[in-house]
Amino acid sequence: MDIVLKNVKKKDFPVLKSLAKSLGFEIVEKKEKPYNPEFVKEILEAAKEVREGKGTRITLVELDALRK
Repeated sequence: MDIVLKNVKKKDFPVLKSLAKSLGFEIVEKKEKPYNPEFVKEILEAAKEVREGKGTRITLVELDALRK
């Protein structure tokens, strides 16, 4: 059986870790991976270009035509 603890406060983690260890539980820490920095950079640059008016507007009809 797996138990997942989320949003554990930093000060409480050592206590939980010690308790789990004393009971013979296996402890596996998973840290969430942040987004790829290159991906974030591309998104932020695209948003900046749209704010500066460098984006291209297309109608739904044109978008539908591109889809086909």
